[in-house]
Amino acid sequence: MESSSIVAALSSLAQETRLAVFRTLVEAGPDGMAAGAIAERLKLPAPTLSFHIAQLERAGIVASRRAGRSIMYAAHFPAMQALIEALTESCCAGNPEACGFPKPKSKRRKVAA
Repeated sequence: MESSSIVAALSSLAQETRLAVFRTLVEAGPDGMAAGAIAERLKLPAPTLSFHIAQLERAGIVASRRAGRSIMYAAHFPAMQALIEALTESCCAGNPEACGFPKPKSKRRKVAA
């Protein structure tokens, strides 16, 4: 994962509402949730939710798809995994297993945003 992608992902999560939205989507799993359901669960006005989801989408850690009249949002799990791997790949002198982290699948893995 490129440095710029790591910074974008971490920056997008460094805000309380966006972190709550992302955690909600991670909890929802790969099927994701409709925008209205996210707004209702987090008690957010629709424009506020739209603003925060746009930031998460630009960072590549949330994806959207149309389902009938709704827009479904889901955590982009491959990007989340790549971020975790990028943050832990040099952990413990290159032996992340010693710190309890899984060994990265590959060095410098690139993920499309």
